[in-house]
Amino acid sequence: MKATLSGFVLFAAVVSAWAQEARPPAVPLITHNPYFSIWSTASQLTDQPTRHWTGAEQPLTGLVRVDGVAYRYMGARPSEVPAMQQDSVEVKPTHTVYRFDAAGVKLELAFFTPAFPQDLDLLSRPVTYLTWNVTSTDGKDHKVELLLDVDGRVALNTDNQQETWGRSQAAGLTVLNIGSRDQQVLNRSGDDLRIDWGYFHLAVPTSEQASLVASSQGIVNFLKTGALPASDDMDMPQTPRDHAAHLAVTFPMDVKPGQAASRHILVSYTEEYAIEYLNRKLRPYWQRNHETVETMLAQAEAEYAPLEARGRQYDDELAADLEHAGGPGYRQLATLAYRQTLAAHGLVADLDGKPMLFAKENFSNGDIATVDVLYPSAPFFLFFNPALLEAQVRPVLEYASLPRWKFPFAPHDLGRYPLANGQEYGGGELTEEDQMPVEESGNLLILGAALGQAQGNWHVAKEFWPEFTKWAMYVREKGLDPENQLCTDDFAGHLAHNANLSIKAIEGLAAYALMARGLGETSVADDYAAAAKQMALKWEEMARDGDHYKLAFDRAGTWSQKYNLVWDQLLSLDLFASRVRETEIAFYLKHLNLYGLPLDNRADYTKLDWELWTATMAKNPSDFAAFLDPIVKWTNETPTRVPLTDWYDTKNGKQIGFQARSVVGGVYVKALADKELAAKWRSKVDH
Repeated sequence: MKATLSGFVLFAAVVSAWAQEARPPAVPLITHNPYFSIWSTASQLTDQPTRHWTGAEQPLTGLVRVDGVAYRYMGARPSEVPAMQQDSVEVKPTHTVYRFDAAGVKLELAFFTPAFPQDLDLLSRPVTYLTWNVTSTDGKDHKVELLLDVDGRVALNTDNQQETWGRSQAAGLTVLNIGSRDQQVLNRSGDDLRIDWGYFHLAVPTSEQASLVASSQGIVNFLKTGALPASDDMDMPQTPRDHAAHLAVTFPMDVKPGQAASRHILVSYTEEYAIEYLNRKLRPYWQRNHETVETMLAQAEAEYAPLEARGRQYDDELAADLEHAGGPGYRQLATLAYRQTLAAHGLVADLDGKPMLFAKENFSNGDIATVDVLYPSAPFFLFFNPALLEAQVRPVLEYASLPRWKFPFAPHDLGRYPLANGQEYGGGELTEEDQMPVEESGNLLILGAALGQAQGNWHVAKEFWPEFTKWAMYVREKGLDPENQLCTDDFAGHLAHNANLSIKAIEGLAAYALMARGLGETSVADDYAAAAKQMALKWEEMARDGDHYKLAFDRAGTWSQKYNLVWDQLLSLDLFASRVRETEIAFYLKHLNLYGLPLDNRADYTKLDWELWTATMAKNPSDFAAFLDPIVKWTNETPTRVPLTDWYDTKNGKQIGFQARSVVGGVYVKALADKELAAKWRSKVDH
């Protein structure tokens, strides 16, 4: 027993030391949706201003005075104020925790977003809590004043827009608000855009004995006196370029040895409407019953303590399960992907109150509800709450069932975020040019079957059976040897006879057979299952190329990741002989670069999501680790400091394109492959 315990302690110490060495490419601070998403893109929180995921500055400035001497704990300005020593930063699923030290005082700053996918009410509530814990480390009393200052750019697209500000009261809270003068709701779509309608709220509990002000002079006054200006600025509107007001709060506290001083606030962003779907404006899900902002904020404050405890327990439990599923490196990667996956979506209510979840293609053209984005992120939602995957595919299926969609294959997207009024990619609704016929049809067939299995019923398949049937017929005719067309890796261009795309079509047919069987259509199920099995045998003959399988059927000497094969395991389709996976895994292990496995033989770049799908096909845990270790090394060493990119160079670690996308939810495929673990986390859904 003693030896076992000492071994466990040694392992825990190694894991703890390893975790402290982890250096995220970017650190999530406030992460709710594509518009309310603030990050630190530096190793030290004081090295740079905080930023929107696009890279635009949205400065949150943190200052502290210890016995009259000022230090920075967040933000790069004012540069003449020295930075506290940052001892650590820890990213957990729902928390980010920084620890600082200066002048005999230790400061812990925690950002907590109760982003529980199993609880849609909490998930949709646009509130992040900031908590400060201050302790004395030198055995002396200290007079401490804390400041948080929020730049008005948090509510604007550009710094030359006019902003207004104000002050409100809610039950137990004083609230400062800031927003654009010109409230043009859902006024345009695009990729590199910030929201400029709605309001940012800084909500401070009246019990915290704080001072608040809306002023451009908050930081200046604080540095001089430790206090804020006595009155709010009233000369508005103003632009940030012209010294518009910031929102600021200060907390004076007397810190004594052995007694921690703690304070907290709420930050929130609310908008009247969040998404336009088929020309109807939809409210955020939390507002589906017309709840007011003041009621929402008051409830969030009332629930702070129990939610904080719940979040810490959730973080610990999920971290342990992720580590069990794939090791400490997998835990780190999946944790980094957690809030990013959720924050790349807008959660709204349809007119009947049903949840609708819309993904944005961040920095890959800004499309909304892109089917080949839903597909790679699906493992995350299948693992935590399949109802959220249904909330993503339902808008696409409804659109595809309309007379305006005239093609025999599935659509690619619903428009450009936040306007989901119809496909804009490729030929849109007009031509087949530059569409993804086999890709998107196969994706929706696979997701339809995955939903049915995870939910334990086939109501989605039943409701949209004509669409699924049409797409199954299409891929049966076109899918085995695809024509010259795009697949999800469209950055690589058109490719005919794509072997990996062919796998998706074959699995799509088997997925359709699963849905048919679930609906009692036995003869249809038998027919399509047999067709899929026969196509899988033909595939192996067409794709074999010595010690591996080809990129394209007509290109000997080529190779590619066959990541789509993972659904053969996840859905228990058993279409392809085990030797196909084993042959590919053995081949891939010979082609690993410093930071991972290239997507195919054409370039050194790779896709993060597909790497994990490929790794999950490895039967041997040591082989999975061989794929994973270079990826974890990359997250800690990449020179590109942005929210996780999913498209990077495997030799130099640099980002090629894309960032902050939901597709990183695909790394949860390894956890999803553990059926007992997935069932455990799905059982937490709040019904």
